[in-house]
Amino acid sequence: MLIYDIWFLFIYMFSVGNLIFVSKNKHLLVVLLSLEFIVLSIFFFFLVLLMFIDYDMYMLMVFLVFSVCEGSLGLSILVSMIRSHGNDYFQSFSML
Repeated sequence: MLIYDIWFLFIYMFSVGNLIFVSKNKHLLVVLLSLEFIVLSIFFFFLVLLMFIDYDMYMLMVFLVFSVCEGSLGLSILVSMIRSHGNDYFQSFSML
């Protein structure tokens, strides 16, 4: 019964993160936070799965390295956007 609760929690976390990501947001920071929440839910899933099959946790370290790199890249884009445009609104800059 516990495994079903964990699966439900993972699906709920992943769905909420995706719902926030695809909804119409005006700020880049909200989008980056929703992406980090999705990464956190996938990390939770990997943790439970690897503990369930009694496997080494080295894959989690590789996943954490890539998620930290993704987070730092997103923050650098956010900082450069704020420095160039003054805010993080998507409507304030054009893609051209």
